[in-house]
Amino acid sequence: MSIYLMQIFNGISVSSILMLAALGLAIIFGLMKIINMAHGELIMIGAYMTYLTQKVFEAYGGSGLFSLYFIAAIPAAFLTTALIGYVLEVTIIKRLYGRIIDSILATWGVSLILQQLARSIFGAPNVEVKSPLWLNGGLLLMGNLQLPYKRLFIILLVTVCIIGVYWFLYRTATGRRVRAVMQNRSMAESLGINTRRIDALTFALGSGLAGIAGCALTLLGSIGPTLGTNYLVDTFMVVVLGGVGRIVGTIAGAFTIGIGSTSLEFLTNASLGKVLMFLLVILFLQWKPQGLFTISSRELDG
Repeated sequence: MSIYLMQIFNGISVSSILMLAALGLAIIFGLMKIINMAHGELIMIGAYMTYLTQKVFEAYGGSGLFSLYFIAAIPAAFLTTALIGYVLEVTIIKRLYGRIIDSILATWGVSLILQQLARSIFGAPNVEVKSPLWLNGGLLLMGNLQLPYKRLFIILLVTVCIIGVYWFLYRTATGRRVRAVMQNRSMAESLGINTRRIDALTFALGSGLAGIAGCALTLLGSIGPTLGTNYLVDTFMVVVLGGVGRIVGTIAGAFTIGIGSTSLEFLTNASLGKVLMFLLVILFLQWKPQGLFTISSRELDG
């Protein structure tokens, strides 16, 4: 029982990272109907920014400040990937609205470029990111059931980010404009909302969230140029299962896939568990193609 409970806890921590990565993707697709195939590489960039922050603190911070590097790495990863996302939107994405196939091909090309840049700068082999001392160890609950501090911190970080995104979307004027554009772009434009500015801001926000997800992933293992590619399919699956553009849908989809995959892998094996999870998602979408939750829209037919 303790082993199974540990697997469930691991599934929750993995779900949290998927939730964070998928949240930005869901907002981007819900607003602009753009399928960003470079989203995984934004996760990878966030992870490498954490690695660089670690190196800077090792070189200049001394042993006393090194334990604080991860706290500094979180905003560094967010701001870096948000800036890259903003540049990507104003230079490439803005020219591809309404052209889904072209946007897929263009962002796929961007993902390959970013992967190659990572190989050229950091090398092809994976690199290790040292965890701060205060994240080593775990919380002992009962018997041999120990919850690692790293995974507890990931869950806490994702919770804070989700609360922040909710506050931004539902408690700020800019967030209300984002939701207005999601529901009816033409009406929002007629009311004076600068939809181009909202598009760029939202793409940057979604990219920044992917960067934080990459930062969190460094706590679970080594990182490499293909780090984001390994999570891209699961991230898209979360968005499709949860329903595009809904925070609650992203949360529900991430928990369903994360815990479901972990449970199935525990009962079978890693490969078969992944296949069974895909089959279950496909069967569910045959029954409910719009996902668990859908965003309300006031678009009028015709």
